[in-house]
Amino acid sequence: MTYSVSRKRSLIKSFTWRLIASLDTFLIAWFVTGKLSWAGSIASLEILTKTFLYYFHERGWNYVFWGKYVNGSRKLNFFKKMIFNNKKKN
Repeated sequence: MTYSVSRKRSLIKSFTWRLIASLDTFLIAWFVTGKLSWAGSIASLEILTKTFLYYFHERGWNYVFWGKYVNGSRKLNFFKKMIFNNKKKN
C-alpha cells in the first residue's frame, strides 16, 4: 500500500509543533533572562524562522524511504508482533 503526505498535513504539523516548541523556548528564555519581554521577543522570532525550517524539513523527509515499509512487509510484521503482542499466555 502506498500513500502520500499532503502539504496541508505537513503545514499543520509544523504549526502545532511550533506552538509546543515555542512555549518551551519562551519559558527557558524567561527563566534565563528573568524578563517576559525578552522571552516574548525570542519566542516570536523563533516561531517565524523555525516554522519555515520545519516545514521544508518535514517535506524533505517524505522523499527518504529509510524506515518506511509497505503493509505486509515481513520485517514490519515481525516488529509489530513483538511490540503489539496482546495475546495473554495461560
